[in-house]
Amino acid sequence: MSKIAATMRSERQHWAAPGSAHDHLVAVLRVVLPSAVGVVAALMVFLPLTSGGDVSFVLDKNKVEVSKERLKVEAASYRGQDDKGQPFVLTAQSALQKSAAEPIVDMQRLMAKLTLPNGLATLAAPSGKFNPVNQQVDVAGPITFDGPNGYSLKSQAATVDLKKKTMKGSGGVSGTVPQGTFTADTMSADLDNRVVTLDGRARLRIAPQRAR
Repeated sequence: MSKIAATMRSERQHWAAPGSAHDHLVAVLRVVLPSAVGVVAALMVFLPLTSGGDVSFVLDKNKVEVSKERLKVEAASYRGQDDKGQPFVLTAQSALQKSAAEPIVDMQRLMAKLTLPNGLATLAAPSGKFNPVNQQVDVAGPITFDGPNGYSLKSQAATVDLKKKTMKGSGGVSGTVPQGTFTADTMSADLDNRVVTLDGRARLRIAPQRAR
């Protein structure tokens, strides 16, 4: 071994020897580093709690998925009152509002329960569009009304005013009243007062036993 190599080795041994500066540095770091990690972890936990609850962040609009549906609700329910203060409930398996600027709510498998002067009645349809502003439901498919005392109405399309308790049917209508059964092209019904006005090829089949 050369003299220079022996000198360098001796210096390294002295630098790493017990009690040397290097030995003291390692001993200090063994205590300081774990403590520093604990302090940083504590700051990460508690700093958000002292910032007043406000969190700021920036989103790239080109990378954020924008929902095309404004509001979608499963098992939706709407409660209201008619002009006479009688309650009604409109429910649907699902309801979708496409835009905040448009109040129309698309409902699937909807049903309305109405309180009439002589008892409860139900309206049922596979789908419809509900306007909560004027409380009207537009149904483009078959709709069925079942009321007390043997009243029932069916229509291929209809507009139901839940506030006024009226129903306008079109596209072919039929029904059952205490006097018998009827068919027509269109009808206008006052559900509260049980008055049905038929128009277009109206047919009424009277059952004598019911008429009495």
